[in-house]
Amino acid sequence: MKTKHNSDVIEAAGGLVWRMGAAGKELAVIHRARYDDWTLPKGKLEKDESWESGAVREVWEETGCRAKLDDFAGSVSYLAGNQPKIVLFWHMHLLDEGEFKASDEVDQLLWLSLEEAAERVQYPGEKTLLKNLPSD
Repeated sequence: MKTKHNSDVIEAAGGLVWRMGAAGKELAVIHRARYDDWTLPKGKLEKDESWESGAVREVWEETGCRAKLDDFAGSVSYLAGNQPKIVLFWHMHLLDEGEFKASDEVDQLLWLSLEEAAERVQYPGEKTLLKNLPSD
């Protein structure tokens, strides 16, 4: 599905990236120094980029992980300044965890249980998204 990019709505995509840790399923959560916030990996779509491709690209850029899309996880919407923004999220499984490298944009990556991730993320829409997921 191609994005239109002809409206004032900011379109972004991201992933709920899962891996198996010592204590069970873990979810990737990132810290952005610029905003001093904890969030799920996501970002704006590039021109003519599909939602799915954007989600995979953003996860790789922000976490160093190569991941494959699984099921659609949900969406969040909010105002970014005075502009509406919508973010579509997919569940993703790791193909290659790669190596996280801190950058100007993302300075930390944590792997947390679903419950810990829901507590750590700071945005209400992301908290609700995670809290509404079935826990395994």
